[in-house]
Amino acid sequence: MTQTLDQKRAEYAWEQVSQAARNRIIADYTREAKGAPVLIMGSGLMQTLAYLRAKDKAQHLALLGHLCRWLGRTLGGTPVTAQDRFPPEAAADFSTVMAALHAAPSSLYLRATDESLALLRWIRQFADAHKAMEG
Repeated sequence: MTQTLDQKRAEYAWEQVSQAARNRIIADYTREAKGAPVLIMGSGLMQTLAYLRAKDKAQHLALLGHLCRWLGRTLGGTPVTAQDRFPPEAAADFSTVMAALHAAPSSLYLRATDESLALLRWIRQFADAHKAMEG
């Protein structure tokens, strides 16, 4: 059976939130995940990714990695310029994703923003659930 894109988002989000819980950063991770959509809507996706990288704490770097890898999974291989493509998941990190977003046409940048916001909806819900389970 083929999963919908939203089911794939949910599965990926659950895996990443579970990893944050295993790494014992779920409370801080949850707080960052809840604030990220506001940052994206107010400042933009690239600025939000740069903020997460600059903070350089475990919860920020975890969320940054989760967003970058998801963008690589969903947008990897998409043409960015005549010569360049969006990095695939295995190569999607802060520097490769930022380079791709910097060169991306506005339609691809908006698609990446929408994908990030959609993933964050799942991450926030699952992070709250994990946090409640830890009690």
